[in-house]
Amino acid sequence: MDILTIFLRTVLIYFVVFLMLRIMGKREIGKLSLFDLVISIMIAEIAVFVLEDVKKPLMSGILPMGTLVLIQVIIAYITLKSRTIRVLFDGKPSVLINKGMIDRNEMKKHRYNLDDLMLQLRQNKIMNVADVEFAILEPSGKLSVVEKDKNDKETETVVTKSNNAIRYEGLPLPLIMDGKVQDDNLEKIGQTRFWLKNQLQEKGARDFKEIFYCSIDHRGRMFLDRKR
Repeated sequence: MDILTIFLRTVLIYFVVFLMLRIMGKREIGKLSLFDLVISIMIAEIAVFVLEDVKKPLMSGILPMGTLVLIQVIIAYITLKSRTIRVLFDGKPSVLINKGMIDRNEMKKHRYNLDDLMLQLRQNKIMNVADVEFAILEPSGKLSVVEKDKNDKETETVVTKSNNAIRYEGLPLPLIMDGKVQDDNLEKIGQTRFWLKNQLQEKGARDFKEIFYCSIDHRGRMFLDRKR
């Protein structure tokens, strides 16, 4: 009898949660803001709570879930009318790369590090930061990327090669991240810190610590972003 009860309660709760998510709308399914995420987690927790204890009346779970959906629908309607409320609940986009330059302060504000940035750029099928004109972190956590024009890419600075030519073939390599030299990547292109420092000095940088991010691609194009 208990097994049958659990089965029936599970089926009922499934359809209740399904119906509530439908009421919340396609927008909430396709894009979860912080507010939507909290609502979804609470609904899931309440559903589990009702299923775990068969002695609990179903209304003790359905009523709170319905209340949460009602709150969500009301807030969603209010945000349609007021941008201030919309920004309060959904947040606003943040520009992490502006006109080809990484905004370190904006990244720090969102506790967003260089590895996070590289990951999301790769997910956007962009392998080189030097190819990005704008990168915008949306309230949903997704990174929207606008690439540079082809003419802008062609004018990127080409580094001066030493006697040992850069033969590396593959993805762009970070040479400096957060002011720290990536020695293993220097080895891959057959260069040293002395060579890298000379390259930076030619561009007006006196020390590695002045650089937030520096990378080089297989063509010898170097991307440089200084700390500000």
